[in-house]
Amino acid sequence: MPAKNAFYAQSGGVTAVINASAAGVIEAAREHPERIGTVYAGANGILGALHEDLIDTGAESAGTIAALRHTPAGAFGSARYKLKGLEENRAEYERLIEVFRAHDIGYFFYNGGGDSQDTAHKVSQLGEAMGYPVTCIGVPKTVDNDLPVTDTCPGFGSVAKYIAVATREAGLDVASMAETSTRVFILETMGRHAGWIAASSALAREQDGDPPHVILLPEVPLDEQRFLDRVRQSVEDFGYCVVVVSEGVKTADGRFLSDQGTHDAFGHVQLGGVAPVVAAMIKNHLGYKYHYAIADYLQRAARHIASATDVEQAHALGRAAVELALSGRNAVMPTIVRESDSPYRWHIGDVALEAVANREAKMPDEYIDDSGFFVTEAALRYLRPLIAGEDYPPYRDGLPDYARLRGERVARRLPPFGT
Repeated sequence: MPAKNAFYAQSGGVTAVINASAAGVIEAAREHPERIGTVYAGANGILGALHEDLIDTGAESAGTIAALRHTPAGAFGSARYKLKGLEENRAEYERLIEVFRAHDIGYFFYNGGGDSQDTAHKVSQLGEAMGYPVTCIGVPKTVDNDLPVTDTCPGFGSVAKYIAVATREAGLDVASMAETSTRVFILETMGRHAGWIAASSALAREQDGDPPHVILLPEVPLDEQRFLDRVRQSVEDFGYCVVVVSEGVKTADGRFLSDQGTHDAFGHVQLGGVAPVVAAMIKNHLGYKYHYAIADYLQRAARHIASATDVEQAHALGRAAVELALSGRNAVMPTIVRESDSPYRWHIGDVALEAVANREAKMPDEYIDDSGFFVTEAALRYLRPLIAGEDYPPYRDGLPDYARLRGERVARRLPPFGT
């Protein structure tokens, strides 16, 4: 059977380690030239397939592909673009198959979250129906850590490490100035429906009284008075208070505290800054001087402080996706299966795409303490190994030396989409 080419695309918000998964996919594919020809990457994710804008990864040296392992963001470009259902928008799915057919692509590796796994699942179904079967394998990625089944998602461990470090360092700063300056510091993290990232700040606490003093999670509706009482008590007891708040915190009636009234390309509510809302609440009711920070892109781009565990797992899952494809599997996603907490042991498993498509895994109740403002020891046991180890990038002239791709485009063979 002649070798088929492969298509790899990055989807949604990028991470510090998504390129490590890309390296895993490309390196593993190159080890099997008799089965996989060229790996084409989609320029700007799935849009690269729709617009037949393909990047020839075969033009990149082995050294450049290896360097993707320590390079943040999406090397080939990513996109927040959700393909609708087959019945609603069959033309886009048919276009994908047409492009795959035109470039002899028989493998589709889609690196993203729940929405992306849904797309990969639908493509696997349509390809079969159109007489051009495509092996579709999902590669998990999301800083929110909200994909079900897998123990953790690549991208999360590094964000968790960044937030825990930032909480400890900012806490020391505030503590040293609290007597005459800032009393309350608020750090806003990502996390729309799941509070995993905010919860990871708890790893910064070494002993009672250390920050964070309050963690606001999407899983716990905000009780404003109880929250303010907690802040006041922290200031009275320790001289200051560090609050870590997830962007997806909701009021008692279910509204996002920072709802802007707009939506993103996936149909999700577009959230604004929740930190200034919380800061105003504290200022208006307690009168404390405050500062706040919104970690935003910094938390997911911080490859310089990535978790070694996260990097290793991201790369391993990329390789595992290729191995699953070559073993004849289809419409599946490799997963992390935890064997033990301490020492941390794990292995690669897999799950059907339909079991993870468009589904979210929130923090379980047993990970949130009775107050609702902190996490339990069970949560800390889960989180600790995910931030373990350092995997520093090489440095040149005092700055990280990241990969730069040639990005050679493949000649188009089809008319523009929609004409």
